[in-house]
Amino acid sequence: MLTPLSAAAGLAADFDTQPVHMDRFARQDGRPLRSQPLMRKFEVAHLTPSGHINDFTRIAPAIPVFEDAFAAFARGGIVQTETGPVAVEDLLPGDRVRTEDNGLQTLLWRGAVSVIPNAPNQSPAMGHLTRISADTLGYARPTADLVLGPSARIFHRAPGVKLLTGRDGAFIPARDFTDGVNVVELTPMSPVQVFHLGFARHERLMISGIEVESYHPGPLHALGLRGDLLAVFLSMFPHIPQLDAFDVLSHPRLRRADLDLFDAA
Repeated sequence: MLTPLSAAAGLAADFDTQPVHMDRFARQDGRPLRSQPLMRKFEVAHLTPSGHINDFTRIAPAIPVFEDAFAAFARGGIVQTETGPVAVEDLLPGDRVRTEDNGLQTLLWRGAVSVIPNAPNQSPAMGHLTRISADTLGYARPTADLVLGPSARIFHRAPGVKLLTGRDGAFIPARDFTDGVNVVELTPMSPVQVFHLGFARHERLMISGIEVESYHPGPLHALGLRGDLLAVFLSMFPHIPQLDAFDVLSHPRLRRADLDLFDAA
């Protein structure tokens, strides 16, 4: 099983646990040394071909392409499995999870990272969570207050989605629904562990009555990774033999702002 990250272990740099500033170290000629990149610890548990669970930790750059893969669901969200409801943090690779498009599917991968409030130089999104109050999106949607991570996307149906994509619904970032009343941005008092889930394909699943997406990196040409950085990224997903094995998105992705024109009409 995954070992929870400690508060001190969430972010790291080469010299200490805090990001290094450009002017912190200087050459003898007075010029600053090149800043060390902000790094973050990522935890992975995956199902091996033999059916065993393997887990490991990687330290990788704290950039969106890595962070988005791990930061979708906070503790307490309830997922329906073959054996009944299970909290996100208790899911393990090998569990059979009920999906909306393809029925029961085997969970192959679970990632975890810590959302750390007010950490210097990190992406602003990685210091916040989104809380959706019970029944905000309809009866039992969610069934109880639900906290989602920075990279969570909610499946949203609207006439504008149909006009833009030809599909009935699309995945939209949860934070786009923030209204300050029923959907609010939270800044935790201390580091909070968040998770993401991976299957053989991009899936739509239910967490506490809200339809969300499983992990998918999105259009592969947009990743912007090359060489060693791409190799580190791929090492996070041992169940994926090569990058194009992620296949295609099961549903399109949009931003809430894309629909504003249609809502106004």
